Amino acid sequence: MRLLNSLVSAFMRQRIGSIQRTSEHASETQERLLLQLIQSAKATAWGRQYDFASIKSSKQFSQRIPLQDYESLKPFIERMMQGEQNILWRSEIYWFAKSSGTTSDRSKFIPVSKEGLRDCHFKGGRDVMTVYCHNHPNTKIFSGKGLLMGGSHQINKLNEDIHSGDISAVLLQNMPLIAHWIKTPELAVALMDEWEEKLERMAEITIPQNVTHLAGVPTWTIVLLRKIIEKTRKQNIADVWQNLELYIHGGVSFTPYREQFKRLIQSEKMSYLETYNASEGFFALQDSENSDDMLLLMENGVYYEFIDLSTPLKVTPLAEVEKGKTYSLVITTNSGLWRYQIGDTIQFTSTNPYKIKIAGRTKHFINAFGEEVMVDNTDRAISEACKKTNALVSDYTVAPIFFDGNNKGGHEWLIEFEKAPADLKEFTTLLDSTLRSLNSDYDAKRFKDIALQLPVVHSIPAGTFYNWLKSKGKLGGQNKVPRLANVRVVLAEIKIFAKI
Repeated sequence: MRLLNSLVSAFMRQRIGSIQRTSEHASETQERLLLQLIQSAKATAWGRQYDFASIKSSKQFSQRIPLQDYESLKPFIERMMQGEQNILWRSEIYWFAKSSGTTSDRSKFIPVSKEGLRDCHFKGGRDVMTVYCHNHPNTKIFSGKGLLMGGSHQINKLNEDIHSGDISAVLLQNMPLIAHWIKTPELAVALMDEWEEKLERMAEITIPQNVTHLAGVPTWTIVLLRKIIEKTRKQNIADVWQNLELYIHGGVSFTPYREQFKRLIQSEKMSYLETYNASEGFFALQDSENSDDMLLLMENGVYYEFIDLSTPLKVTPLAEVEKGKTYSLVITTNSGLWRYQIGDTIQFTSTNPYKIKIAGRTKHFINAFGEEVMVDNTDRAISEACKKTNALVSDYTVAPIFFDGNNKGGHEWLIEFEKAPADLKEFTTLLDSTLRSLNSDYDAKRFKDIALQLPVVHSIPAGTFYNWLKSKGKLGGQNKVPRLANVRVVLAEIKIFAKI
C-alpha cells in the first residue's frame, strides 16, 4: 500500500498545473468550453430548436437561449425519462439524479450523462484529491480506504433502461473500478435502502479497516461516527482509525458541525475540505485550509453565468462579476442543462482566481441537514394541519435544532395561532407527515428518526411577532417575519418575546 500511496499521490500532484492554468485563464477557458458544448448538442432536439449550428459566441448564446428552470425543462426531461434520446444532450442518458422538488413536484430529476459523470462529477472528485495532495506532499491518504457516506442511496428503475437515485447513488453505481478498490464499504452495503441496517453493516465493516479519509454529508456522517464510537467504546474516532486525516464535506453549511467533528475526531492531523457538488454538477472546491472559500472549477463541463440580485434582469458573464456581490447561479452543463437557474446564490470572495462562498438559496429554505425544505413546503404543511385540526395560523417561523452531544437534529417551530388546535401534538404529527409527503429529502432524513426528530412546535402568545417587528422598527410596508432560516438568530430573539 505504501507504493500505491506514493504513485497515486505523485500522479495527483502533477495534475495541479491544469487546475492552475484554467483558473488563470478562466474567461478563455469558459468560452472554449461553451462552444464545445454547443457543438456537441447542435443535432439534439434542443439544439435544433435554438439553431445551435449558427451560434458562434457566448454573447449569441445568451441572447438566443432564454433562462431556464426545472419547470421549463421538465417536458424535455420527461421525454428522456421515458427513453427518448438526443433531446437535451447528444449521448444516451440512462441516469437521473433525484433531488428535492419544485412547488408542483415532490422530487425533480436531473439528467446525468456519461460526460457529466466522467468530466464533471468524477473529475471534480479527482481535483479535490489533487489539491489535497499538493497541499500535503507527505500524505498517506492512499495507503488506506476512503469511507463514502452519502444520503439516501436507493436506486429506482423507471423502465427497462432508465434509473434514478440521489446523486451519491448514481456516482457509486457508475464509479470506476479503481475507485471501488480504495473505497469502503462495498457497493452492496452502500446501496442498501434500509438505513438502520445499513448503518450497522457500515460500522461493522469499517471499524477494523484502515480508513484514511471520509466523504459525505455531515448529517449522516455524524450518525455513523457516533454509532462507531458506541460499538467500539472508544473515546473518539481517532482511536478507531489512527491514520484518518481528511474529511471532504458539502451539501450543507459545515459551520454548526465543525465543533462536533472536532469532538468526535480528536486529532491534530485532521483536515477538512468543503466542496460544492450538487446533483447538477461539481462546481467548486476549497483549495486552501486557511480560508473557507472555494475555487470555481473552469473546465469541468460547466459554463457559468450570474444574475446580479441587485439588478435581477441582468445576466452577468464571468469576466464582469464583482467581489462581494451576491449572484444567483446559472449553469450550462454537459448533461444537457441549458442556462439553468440552479436556485443557489453565491458571493465572489476573489476574482483572480475566481473564488466563491455559497450565500444561500434564491427562495426561503432550510437546508441544515440536507433536507432542502422550501417555504412552499411549510406553507402547504401548515395549511393541511390547520384544515385537519380546525386551527387558524396567523404567522410562523422555523429554524434548525442542531446536533448537540447525543441529541438528534430537528426543526423548531414558533406558531402564532388565531385559533389554536385542540391537540398541539396531533397538529405537530400532521405537520410532519405532510412535510414528508411533499419533500423526499426531508422524508429521508426523518426516516425512523435517524437524523431528524419530530419537529418541536410552540404555540406562542398573540402579538408576539408584532412586538418583535416593532422592536426592530419594521412595522408596516414590506416587512415580515422570516418564515425559514438556517440559523437560530431570529427564532432565539422571538422566543425571548414569547417568554419560552
